[in-house]
Amino acid sequence: MKFARLLTLGLAAAFVVGSAFAVPKGKTVEFKGGDAGKVVFDGKVHADAGLKCNDCHKSPKLFEKEAGSNEINMKAINSGKFCGACHSEKGDHEKKGKAFSAEDKANCNRCHKK
Repeated sequence: MKFARLLTLGLAAAFVVGSAFAVPKGKTVEFKGGDAGKVVFDGKVHADAGLKCNDCHKSPKLFEKEAGSNEINMKAINSGKFCGACHSEKGDHEKKGKAFSAEDKANCNRCHKK
């Protein structure tokens, strides 16, 4: 019984700590973006479009939540992976075609900031 309580307490603590690393609405996360400039992900922009965290992190699981565990690059995005599930004509996510295309050079500055 004591073990069950400790296990429950430990799992609850892990959940709270794990949730603290999420990008809440109104916050941003920055990624290295090479010559095009850093990439800024804005949780508010995506939430305002009606998306929830699990839309990309669970079903379909486009991204791992752990920092550094995704090797995101434009080749992968343009082939429909990661952001390209919505931001590429090659993506297979139901949002495809509803979001701007990352393949269009005119849209680079929508994500990349110098």
